[in-house]
Amino acid sequence: MLVGAFIVPHPPLIIPAVGRGQEDGIPKTVESYEQIAAKIRELKPETVVITTPHSIMYRDYIHISPGSEASGSFAQFGAPQVNFHIAYDQELAEQIADFSEEDRISAGFLGEQDPELDHAFMIPLYFIRDLIGSTKFVRIGLSGMSAETHYRFGEEITKASDQLGRRIVLIASGDLSHVLKKDGPYGYRPEGPEFDSELVSIIKRDKLPELLDFDEGFCDRAAECGLRSFIIMAGALNGLKYKTRFLSYEGPYGVGYACAEFIPDQS
Repeated sequence: MLVGAFIVPHPPLIIPAVGRGQEDGIPKTVESYEQIAAKIRELKPETVVITTPHSIMYRDYIHISPGSEASGSFAQFGAPQVNFHIAYDQELAEQIADFSEEDRISAGFLGEQDPELDHAFMIPLYFIRDLIGSTKFVRIGLSGMSAETHYRFGEEITKASDQLGRRIVLIASGDLSHVLKKDGPYGYRPEGPEFDSELVSIIKRDKLPELLDFDEGFCDRAAECGLRSFIIMAGALNGLKYKTRFLSYEGPYGVGYACAEFIPDQS
């Protein structure tokens, strides 16, 4: 019942109340986000699962946000008026955790330190905010465990949605390299553009399993953010026939932003 999966970035400046005009510097990303939001509305999911690098992250445990609801705002970015209150899909979250336990993947609801929604979750939420109230959500963090473990965990998400007959969309929130430009916030390293070029190539060539082939040391030097988020999504798509559409790539502020959609065949 996975009806759509999407790669999106999470620059706070894409929110007009935060960016105050800086969002105009990433027009392709804004347009792609709007296209993705329109597609998600068309798909009519019962639940939207969002994987985020900025939820709590443990070395050896994938954290699934517990509880029935959660709130958050962009107050830390000077825009407290942009805020959200959502309902979690507890049944789906518990089924994902149960299947993970059965398959010896360390994941679940333990160790929550801050229940507030993080910006990497709220930015995609902002673009589909009209679905709040009619749609439930699952928030999933990343971990320091292997790429293969994250891939297997992604398989559990689809397995759980199938078990419950739940129509879901998966949004993999994650930026690419943070070291694309000397005048960017994190400076420049040659591994940054190289990482982004290779990741974009993998998407365009429809070779998602190659996401698992990145060397960890290279990824560290590239200062990437979202790879494990994308790998969870790749695992969720494993075994499905789907159509890939690469939408955009930009990096004018020194951080790479990619948008893509993956729509499984429902016939």
